[in-house]
Amino acid sequence: MIPHLRSACGEVQAPAGFFERIIEAGFRGDVETSAASRGVLATDNSIYQMEPAGVLFPEDTGDLKIVAKVLSEPAFRSVVIAPRGGGTGTNGQSLTSGVVVDCSRHMRRILEIDPVTRVARVEAGVVKDQLNRALRPHGLFFAPELSTSNRATIGGMISTDACGQGSCLYGKTSGHVRGLRVVLMDGSDLWSRPLDSAALAETMARDDQTGEIYRTVEQITREKAARIREIFPDLNRYMTGYDLAHVRRDNGDFDLNAILCGSEGTLAMIGEAELNLLPIPAHVALVNIRYGDFNTALEHARELTVLRVASVETVDEKVLGLAKGDIVWNGIAGFFPDDAAGAANGINIVELLADDEGELELHLAQVIAVLDADTSHRGYTIARGHQDAEAIWAMRKRAVGLLGNVEGPVRPVAFVEDTAVPPQNLADYIREFRALLDDAGVSYGMFGHVDAGVLHVRPALDLTRDDHTPMVRHISDAVVALTRKYGGVLWGEHGKGVRSEYVPEFFQDLYPDLQRIKQAFDPDNRLNPGKIATPASQALLKIDEVPLRGSTDRIIGNEIRSAFDNAAYCNGNGACFDFDETSPMCPSYKATRDRRHSPKGRAMLMREWLRLLAEKGTDPRKEAAALRVGIAALPAFIRRAANTLNPANKSDFSHEVREAMDSCLACKACAGQCPVKVSVPAFRARFLELYYSRYLRPMKDPLVAAIETTLPLMMRVRPLYNLVAGTGPGRWFLRMAGLTALPLLPAMPLADQARRLGVPTAIRERIEKLTQAERERAVVFVPDAFTASFDPDVVLAAVRLARKMGLLPFLAEPQINGKALHVHGYLGRFERAAAQTARYLQSIADLKVPLVGLDPSMTLAFRSEYRSLPGAALKATVLLPQEWLAAQTGLLPEILPREEGASFGLLLHCTERSNIPASGGQWKQIFEGLGISLDVIDVGCCGMAGTFGHEVRNRAISEKLYGMSWSAPVSNVNGNNVVMATGYSCRSQVKVIEQKSLPHPLQVIDRLIGSKDPL
Repeated sequence: MIPHLRSACGEVQAPAGFFERIIEAGFRGDVETSAASRGVLATDNSIYQMEPAGVLFPEDTGDLKIVAKVLSEPAFRSVVIAPRGGGTGTNGQSLTSGVVVDCSRHMRRILEIDPVTRVARVEAGVVKDQLNRALRPHGLFFAPELSTSNRATIGGMISTDACGQGSCLYGKTSGHVRGLRVVLMDGSDLWSRPLDSAALAETMARDDQTGEIYRTVEQITREKAARIREIFPDLNRYMTGYDLAHVRRDNGDFDLNAILCGSEGTLAMIGEAELNLLPIPAHVALVNIRYGDFNTALEHARELTVLRVASVETVDEKVLGLAKGDIVWNGIAGFFPDDAAGAANGINIVELLADDEGELELHLAQVIAVLDADTSHRGYTIARGHQDAEAIWAMRKRAVGLLGNVEGPVRPVAFVEDTAVPPQNLADYIREFRALLDDAGVSYGMFGHVDAGVLHVRPALDLTRDDHTPMVRHISDAVVALTRKYGGVLWGEHGKGVRSEYVPEFFQDLYPDLQRIKQAFDPDNRLNPGKIATPASQALLKIDEVPLRGSTDRIIGNEIRSAFDNAAYCNGNGACFDFDETSPMCPSYKATRDRRHSPKGRAMLMREWLRLLAEKGTDPRKEAAALRVGIAALPAFIRRAANTLNPANKSDFSHEVREAMDSCLACKACAGQCPVKVSVPAFRARFLELYYSRYLRPMKDPLVAAIETTLPLMMRVRPLYNLVAGTGPGRWFLRMAGLTALPLLPAMPLADQARRLGVPTAIRERIEKLTQAERERAVVFVPDAFTASFDPDVVLAAVRLARKMGLLPFLAEPQINGKALHVHGYLGRFERAAAQTARYLQSIADLKVPLVGLDPSMTLAFRSEYRSLPGAALKATVLLPQEWLAAQTGLLPEILPREEGASFGLLLHCTERSNIPASGGQWKQIFEGLGISLDVIDVGCCGMAGTFGHEVRNRAISEKLYGMSWSAPVSNVNGNNVVMATGYSCRSQVKVIEQKSLPHPLQVIDRLIGSKDPL
C-alpha cells in the first residue's frame, strides 16, 4: 500500500492574509493555493522549475488593478508577482517563487474588431489562433507567426515580442501593436500609444508614475541616441525588451510600446492590446526542396532569400526523421518523398505569397527556373493553396516539440535555442555552432528561420546526471561568445527569462539605463524580479543557480520515469493547451480551462507524486505487482475504509492528483497528438490502481468495471434493466450509484439475430475446415460489448455488407475487451481478461483471416493497451472498418439510385481521429468509390468518451463538450443531410441529448447498396 504523501508545494509561502485580502478587495477571478495548482505552474517549456506561492486568475483588467493596489499596502510589500500567458516559455520567463498572475483562463475576450481601420482590441489572454479565426470572415489576420499559435496568448506574445516563420515579411509582434492597456505597480491604468511631440510633453508634465516613466525613457533615448545605434544590432531579430532603438518612430512619434514589448512582465501587467491587422494573402505556394546534407540546405537557403520570397525555413535530418513518426506526417508525406539516394538529410521550405494568382505563378516560375538550373539539391515538390501549406507549416510548428520525442533520459532541451545572427553569417556561424556541440559530445536537432538568421538548436542532455548539468553553463557561455563574434544576439525570439544574466554583456554601458527604466516602472523590483534588469543592489538570475527540473527527476530515477508512460518526460511544450474546440486534443482542458486538467498538468502532478513516493522509499512498480498477486479481500477493505475515514488523510497529495485524473476522458488524444507522446490514460490507470489500494473506490467503479461481464446477464433480464434505465425511479437509483444517461437494450439480442441470418461464430476449428478459396473470402467481425448489446444493427450491417461483397462473414466469440477495466485502474483484472482475449484473436489471425472491429475506441485498445501486455501480447492487427474496406473497394457493388441533393457528413471518434490520422481520408476514398462526396466534419470530443459521460460527476462536462463542437453539425441533420458517426459512445451521446439516431457509415453503405431509399 502506498503511503500518505505531503508535497512541499502544500506550504503556502505568501504573507499571511494576502490572498484573503485580494478577495476582500473585490478580486472577481480565481485564487488558487493548492499544491496541485502551484505544482503545475512551477514549470514551463524550459529546463527550470520554481514553485510559486500561489496563483491568481484575473477576470479582467479591473482585477489586475486590484492586485496592484493590494501589493501597494504596507503589509504586502514583500510579495512579488509574475504575469503568465500560455506558459510555453522556453527560458523560464514566467516562473517565479512569488505569485503568478495567469491571464489565460478568463481574460480571453475579443473586445472589438474594426475591419475598416484593420484594428482589433483584445484582452491579454486571447490566443493568437483564436483571434485569427474571428478575423478570417473579414479577410484579415494578425500576422506574427509562431509555432505555438494555437495556445500562445496575445499578452504572452507581447511580453516576449514573439515572432517566427515569415518575420522578414511581417516582423515581430511589436511591429503590430498599436496600443497597450497596462496596469502599473501603483494601481494606475495606462493606455500606451504613440505620442506626437505635444502629447509627449503633456504626458511628461504629469506628476505621477506615468509622468516619471515617460520622462525617464525620453531622457535616455535623447541623450544616448548615438550609443543606442552602436549597441543595438541592425537585425530583423533585434534585441527585444526595453528596446531603446525603436522608441522613436520614423515619423518622430514617441512609442513607449517599444519598451513594453518584450519586457516579460518586468515593467507592468498587460490587460488589453490594440493590434494592427493585415489582409490574408489570397494565394500561397510552398516549394519543398530536399538535400543530401544540412549544410548544403543552409548554403542554398541564403541564395533562395534573394528571390524575394516570403520566407525560407530550414529543417535538419533529425527533426525530419522525428516528423515522419508524428501524426501530421500522413497528410504531407507526398511532398517529401525519399530519393534514390535515400531519405533527405535537410530540407528548405520556401514560401511565396500573392494577392493575384497570375502574379504567384509568375514568381513561382522564376523560383523553379533557378532550382532547375541548380544541382545542389535532390529535387523539390510544390504545394499550392492554403490547406496544403498549412499542413506543411503544422509539421514545422511541431518541430520544437518533436525534438523531445526520443527514447531514454538523454533528450533535447532548451537553453540556447533561438540565437540570431546576420543572415549572411549564418552558414559559417552554424558550422562553428555544430563543431562546438560536437566537441562537447552531445547530439542535437537544428532548424531555423534562415531568412532571418535565426537558428533553433536543442542539445540533448540528461540533467539528472552530474556530468551533464555543468554543460548548461559550458555550452551557454560558448554560444554567447560565438554569437557575439558573428554580430548576433542570444535571444532571437524566445525571450530572455533566466538567461538575463547575459543582458549586461550585450547591452554593455546601456545596462544602467535599463535599470533606470526598471526603477521608474517598478521601484521596489516586485514585477518578475531577476529578469532583464534589476536594481544595482540585486542580482540577475543565473542559468545555473535557478532550480532545474532535473533535480526532481534525479530523485525519481530513470527506471521509474521510463515506467510511467512519458509523464516525467513532458517538456511543457503545451500542445495540449490547444484552444480550438474542433481539435480532439484534451477535451477536459477545453471544458475547464484549468491547467491541472490537461496532459501537461497531469504529467507534472504525476511527476511530483512519483518524487514523493521515491522520497518515502516506495517503488510503485513493486506495489502494483503485489496488488496483482492478490491480497486478502476483507483486511484490505478494512484498511482502505480506515484510510478513507481518517481525517489525517485529507492532506494526502494523492487526493489532488486523483482529482485531476478524474476529469480525464481517456480519449488518448494526448497519446496521438502530443509531440512527446505523453499518454495520460496509461499513467492514469497505473495511478488509480495504486491510489485505490489505499482508499475506497466510489460505488460506480465496480459497476462500470464489470459492465462487459454483466451485459449478457442484463440481456436475459432485458425488461427489468430497461425498467431501471428508462424510468424516473430507476434513473434516480442509478444516480445514487453514480451513473446516468444509460442506454436501453433492444428487443432482440445480437446473438438471436445472427442465428436468424445464419452468421457463424469464428471458432478456430470451424475456420480451419474452410477450403483455401473460402478462407480467402472469410472476414471475422469483432464486435465490442457495447455495440453488440446496444446497437446490434451496426454489426448486422457489417455482415450484410460483407455478403454483398461476396465475402464470408463470421462473428468473433464474445470476449472481454477490458477497456473499462483499464480506464478505471483494475489492471490486474485487465491483464487476465486481455490475455485470454488476445490468445483467442491471435489464434484466428494465425489462420490469415482478417479481424475487423467496429467501434474505434474499443478496437484501438487492441493496438495500445494490448501491446503492453506481459508475455503473450496481441501481435495481430484488428482493423478498423475503413481500413478493411479501403483495401476491398473493388468488391463493393454499385449503389442504387438515390435522391438528388443528398449530402453526407461524417463525425469521427476523437480517439480515431487523433491516433489514426488516415481515417478520414480512408472513409472519403470509400464513399468516393461509391460516387458520393463525403464531408469529414471537424469536431472535437462529443463528451461521452466510453463510460465518462455516463458518470454523474462528469455529466456537466460531458454536455459542455458536446455543445462546443458536436451540437451544430448534428442540428443540421434532416432528410437530405445524412450525418454519420463512427463511435458507439458518440452515437449514444447524440441520442441522449438530441433524441436523434446517427447511423454508422457501415449502415449507410449497406442501405445505399441494398435499397432505393438511402435514408
